[in-house]
Amino acid sequence: MNKKEFWIAAGNRAIRTFCQAAIGAIGPAVVLEEVNWIYVLSAAALAAALSLLTSVATGLPEVEEEGE
Repeated sequence: MNKKEFWIAAGNRAIRTFCQAAIGAIGPAVVLEEVNWIYVLSAAALAAALSLLTSVATGLPEVEEEGE
């Protein structure tokens, strides 16, 4: 596995996860007419960190292993 390719793919996944979690947290807050940005950013950062940890633990299907 190419380490640079892996970290780029894992970073892209984490960024997408961050954005998805932020959108998910902002949606209900807009309905309540108050967005708690600290909550939104904290939840999104936690989701991104979990995404990176999951990528390290299980690998990424889009990054080919050496010899495949």
